[in-house]
Amino acid sequence: MTFLVGENEAGARLDLALASLAELSRSQARRWIDEGRVRVNDRIGAASRKVQVGDLVEATPPELRESYLDPEPIELAVLHEDEDLIVVDKPAGLVVHPAPGHPSGTLVNALLHHCQDLAGVGGTLRPGIVHRLDRGTSGVLVVAKHDEAHRALAQQFHDHSVERVYRALVRGLPGEERGRIDRPIGRHPRDRKRMSVATRRGRQACTVWHVTRRFPASGQSWLEVRPETGRTHQIRVHLASAGLPIIGDPVYGRRGRTGQDARLGRPALHAEVLGFDHPRGGARMRFEAPPPADIADLLARLAERERGA
Repeated sequence: MTFLVGENEAGARLDLALASLAELSRSQARRWIDEGRVRVNDRIGAASRKVQVGDLVEATPPELRESYLDPEPIELAVLHEDEDLIVVDKPAGLVVHPAPGHPSGTLVNALLHHCQDLAGVGGTLRPGIVHRLDRGTSGVLVVAKHDEAHRALAQQFHDHSVERVYRALVRGLPGEERGRIDRPIGRHPRDRKRMSVATRRGRQACTVWHVTRRFPASGQSWLEVRPETGRTHQIRVHLASAGLPIIGDPVYGRRGRTGQDARLGRPALHAEVLGFDHPRGGARMRFEAPPPADIADLLARLAERERGA
C-alpha cells in the first residue's frame, strides 16, 4: 500500500497519518509500524515521526488470517450482490462489526453466514468492511468480498469520490435554505467517548446540507446532507455544532430532548444514497434506500400536525 502525504496529514505523527491514509484504526496503524511494516521515503518509520507533504509512505499489511467470528443467520436486506461486493440496507440498531459490548449479532456475523468466502477479507475483526454506519443509523452500506475489491473501494472512500447522501430530521428552522459546515473534528476535550469541533488537533471535515421540508409547527426541518469527508460521527457533530441537533440523538442532541426522541429511540439519520465505481471495470453504480418505517411515520405525524396548525 503506497501513499503520498498531502496537506491534511502534514505535521501529524506517522501512526495518525497512516490511520488516515489507509483507513485504519490508530491501534492497527501503530501495530503495523511496530512490526516494521511501514517505511517512509524507503526507511523504516517510527510511530512518533512527523510526516511532511510529499513523503512517500509504504505499508505492507500482515497476511490475512481466518476469521474466528461465528456466522449467524441474521436477515439481510440485500440491494445488490455480485462476485466482488454486496450492498445492503442496514437497519437501525444493527452494529456493523464486533466491538466491546457487541461480540456477536453484528452485520459482520450476518455477512459471514450469507457470504461463505468472506472470512479474512480486509481484516480479522472486520471482514469485508470498507466503511461503517453508526449503530443507530440506517441505510446503504457496501461490503467487499475479496481483497482487491476492498482496496479499490477503500481508495475511493479515501479520495472522497464516493457519493453519499443522508437524510436527517433536525431540531430547528435554519435561516437559510442550504449551508456548508467546514470545521475540524476530533475527540472531545473532556469526554473521550464523544467527538467535537472544539478540539485542538481535529481532522479537516466538511458537511453540506440543504432543507427539503420545514415543519414550523414543530420547529423541525428535514434535511438532505452530503458529507464531503468521513470523520467519526461527522454529520451528528457538525449539525449539532450548527444548532441543528438530530432528533433522537442521545449523545449530541441532549438539549431539549422530548418524548419524540424517546419514541424514536435512535438518531433520525438515514444513509439514503451510495454511489461508487465498481472495482471490476469501473462502471458507476448508485444505490438508494428510502427512509425506514420509524422515520417515515415520524415525518407523517409532523406533516399531520402542520395541516392541523
